[in-house]
Amino acid sequence: MAKVAYWDCLAGMAGDMCLGALVHGGVPLEYLQSVIDGLGLPEQISLSSAMVKKQGQAATKVEVKFTTHHHHDHSHAHEHRHLAEIEQIIQSADLAQPIKELSLKTFRHLAIAEGQVHGVAPEKVHFHEVGALDAIADIVGTCAGLHWLGVEEVYCSAMPTGGGTVSCAHGVMPVPTPAVLALWAMGQVPVYSNGIEQELVTPTGAALAVSLAKSFGHAPPMAIKAIGIGAGTRDLPIPNILRLWIGETSSANPKEQIAVLETHVDDTTPQAIAYVMELLLSAGAWDVFTQPITMKKSRLGTLITVICPPELVPTCERILFQETSTLGIRQRYQERTVLMRQSTTVETAYGVARVKIAKLGENNFKIQPEYQDCAALAQAHQVPFHLVWSAVYQAGKHLQP
Repeated sequence: MAKVAYWDCLAGMAGDMCLGALVHGGVPLEYLQSVIDGLGLPEQISLSSAMVKKQGQAATKVEVKFTTHHHHDHSHAHEHRHLAEIEQIIQSADLAQPIKELSLKTFRHLAIAEGQVHGVAPEKVHFHEVGALDAIADIVGTCAGLHWLGVEEVYCSAMPTGGGTVSCAHGVMPVPTPAVLALWAMGQVPVYSNGIEQELVTPTGAALAVSLAKSFGHAPPMAIKAIGIGAGTRDLPIPNILRLWIGETSSANPKEQIAVLETHVDDTTPQAIAYVMELLLSAGAWDVFTQPITMKKSRLGTLITVICPPELVPTCERILFQETSTLGIRQRYQERTVLMRQSTTVETAYGVARVKIAKLGENNFKIQPEYQDCAALAQAHQVPFHLVWSAVYQAGKHLQP
C-alpha cells in the first residue's frame, strides 16, 4: 500500500494554504516550526495556526511571521537572496534527504520560471527579502509536512486561472502572473477558469504543484483516510480553501500508464520489419510484436504493436514513420498493474547470471533468469540451455526468505 495525497485546489493554491492543509490533516505545528528553526536562518520565522471559517467551512489558517535581526556591520546582507544562497541553506540544514531534495527541486523550478520571465539565468534571479523568507517557510514546510505524513506520491487537480491584475514590486501584473504561467507551461498543467477575477494560484503554490505532483487531473484511485483543509487569506465567492486528501492506494501492486502504438503495413519487407523492431527496442520500448493479418481486398499484411512509456511515444512514432511504409499510427493509453520487482545477480556452477525477482504476496515470488546471461553461459560451457536456466532459477530461489 502506497500512501498518497491529492491537492484539490478549487480556489487555487498558495504556500500558506499548503501549510494550513497539512496542519489540519494532522501534522503538528511544532514539528513544522522545528524544521524551520533547523534551517539556521539569521531571521526568526514563527508559525502560528488558527481555525477559521470560509463560507461556513472550518479550515486551518497558518500565518508565517518574521523578525529580522540586522547586524550593524552587514545591514543589507539579506535584502534579497540568490538561488545559490537558498540552496546552501537547505543543503546544510539538518533535514531528511527527501525533504531536501523536494525543497531544492521546488526552488529550482521557481528560479527557472522567474528567470524566464525576466530574461536572466536561474542563478541570477534574486528573491526579495520577505518573499524569500515566505517561500522558504512555505516550501520547506510543505515538503517536510508531506514527509511527516509518510506520503510517497502527490497528485493535484487542474488549476483555476484566476484573473484581473495584482500589484507587486515590478508594478501591476496580469493574473495569472508571468511566473505562474511559466510554471504551468513547465509542468504542462491543465487549467480552467472558475470565473473568479483574482489571483488564485501564487508562484510558490504553482512551484510546489509542478515540483511535487506526479500528475494533474482527477484524484488517483485511493482509500481516503484523512482530509486537511487549508485556508487562504482573502474571502472569495467560493470557499477559499485548499483540500488535501490523504489516503492509500488500494492495491499493493502499483499501476502505471503505458502507451500502445499500432500500425499495419502490407508493403514493407520482413527484413525492414525486423530492423524496425530492433530500433524500437533499443530506443527504450518495453515490447514490440507483430501479427500476420488479412487486410481489405484480402491483402496480406503485418500488424506492428509497440508498448512503451508515454514519454517515448514521439520517438517510437518517428522510428515507425521513418522505417516502414505506414502513413498513420494509432495510439492508446492504458494502465497496467506491475509486480514490485528487483534485479539481482546469482552465482552458479556455470558462472554469474542476472535474475529478476517479483513479489506476488508475503511469501510468494516469481523468479525469472535473464535469458541472455543463461545463453552466454550455456555457450561458454557447451552445456544445454535448460541446465543453466534451472541452476540460475534454483540459486534465485535460495535468495528468498
